[in-house]
Amino acid sequence: MQIWQAIVLGLVQGLTEFLPVSSSGHLAFFMKCFGMDGILFYSILLHLGTLVAVCAVFWKDIIDLFKRPFKTLGYLVLATIPAGVAGLFLDDIIEDYVDGSAYFALILACLCLVTAAVLFSTERYSRKREGELPLRYRTVLPMAFAQVFAILPGISRSGFTICAGTLAGGKRETVARFSFLMSIPMILGSFIVELAKGCYKGTIQAEVSAGGSTLIWAVILGFIFAAAAGFVAVKVTYKAVTKANFKWFSLYLVIFAVVCIIMQFTYFAV
Repeated sequence: MQIWQAIVLGLVQGLTEFLPVSSSGHLAFFMKCFGMDGILFYSILLHLGTLVAVCAVFWKDIIDLFKRPFKTLGYLVLATIPAGVAGLFLDDIIEDYVDGSAYFALILACLCLVTAAVLFSTERYSRKREGELPLRYRTVLPMAFAQVFAILPGISRSGFTICAGTLAGGKRETVARFSFLMSIPMILGSFIVELAKGCYKGTIQAEVSAGGSTLIWAVILGFIFAAAAGFVAVKVTYKAVTKANFKWFSLYLVIFAVVCIIMQFTYFAV
């Protein structure tokens, strides 16, 4: 891995983790473009960088989670369970059959178009509705199950959860804030699980040994750029949600899907 590649991937991870465009899909796409099969140690540290970003923005909300009556904390635990269970059982399967597919870019394009359609439909609906609900089971449960679909590359976690909460009648600002809080246990849990698996299999030790100081610098720079870009992305997404403005993200995903299709039959086909 070159240093410039580490910086690019850090920016990609940081921006797309919170923008409703799918970080897993973008990261996998760019890694394939760079000819990388996937560097586990680098990837999991990038996710830790985005965790720092969301904690920096919502640190007051995080502290409030542990104040009585712990209602939001209870909602957060409930919202994490479906995706957590699905991730444990389906993550390796998806990695083998989707990420490892010869037609990965084509699959990614189709899933990005699904996300684009959901975002566009939600914007149209939210501008017409009247009244907004506070955080409650009626909004939390749809967000919880929407997060399960984000296991698939191309399905945006933030996009699907925010849209689910909005379509369930939730207040846009509250739904967006809760969606970002939902990312904390998911990113942290994924980091711990992947780190444990990588150390147990010896993958991380082998990568560090082979990469040497170049990998260490790549990890440090990737972490910094992922955290900085993630901080900006949280702010941008939160502002877009409060105005019910998703059409530009939808348009971007359509363009990205077209790029994926072109790359599938040109660059990746070689």
